[in-house]
Amino acid sequence: MGLLTGKTALITGAARGIGKAIALKFAEEGANIAFTDLVIDENGKATEAEIAAKGVKCIGYASNAADFAQTEEVVNTVKEEFGSIDILVNNAGITKDGLMMRMTEQQWDAVIAVNLKSAFNFIHACTPIMMRQRSGSIINMASVVGVHGNAGQSNYAASKAGLIALAKSVAQEMGSRGIRANAIAPGFIETAMTASLPDEVRKEWVQKIPLRRGGQVEDIANVATFLASELSSYVSGQVIQVDGGMNM
Repeated sequence: MGLLTGKTALITGAARGIGKAIALKFAEEGANIAFTDLVIDENGKATEAEIAAKGVKCIGYASNAADFAQTEEVVNTVKEEFGSIDILVNNAGITKDGLMMRMTEQQWDAVIAVNLKSAFNFIHACTPIMMRQRSGSIINMASVVGVHGNAGQSNYAASKAGLIALAKSVAQEMGSRGIRANAIAPGFIETAMTASLPDEVRKEWVQKIPLRRGGQVEDIANVATFLASELSSYVSGQVIQVDGGMNM
């Protein structure tokens, strides 16, 4: 028996990166997995097969997480297909970095829509299901820049700060219904996105981290598993920074 046996997890933006790592870890702990991505291409199908190989049910859904109507449709389909939605991980996210004075309205709107509005969409659609179940764990994937800000990322930082406040508000509203909501704030994590950074930038980042290394996607997945499971049954409205001690 795994920590999540018998549960269904819905994870947004999980065809790759941190979302995929969370899905794989949840599957190892026995959870059935529904995940979304903008398109389910060959990469998405490969992720679906990799998760299913853990011995659980897994279906990937093509959906624009920022679209309210599409979200409602996907959530209803997942409920019909899996029978329950016990865990929601709001992981979908993009970056469109730029200094405030040069940032376009499109850059701002796109990041807020994908990173923050998508979480509203999925929480709005999933909480009625969780309320009827009298249980549920919602995990918003924030960032340390949502706590501390970052030059050149005002749109991204604002969206991630919004995810933190959203989790805290939902925790207050839904706690009496047995629903918990928390946020994870990753620091410098080794992903395809960070791998493209110049070596000098990467070295500068690592020097700011007491553990002197970047995090792995599995580090985030482990914390998400804790928050999704009964191990954290009395943890709600919290922000867990997973950053090697970079921000204290």
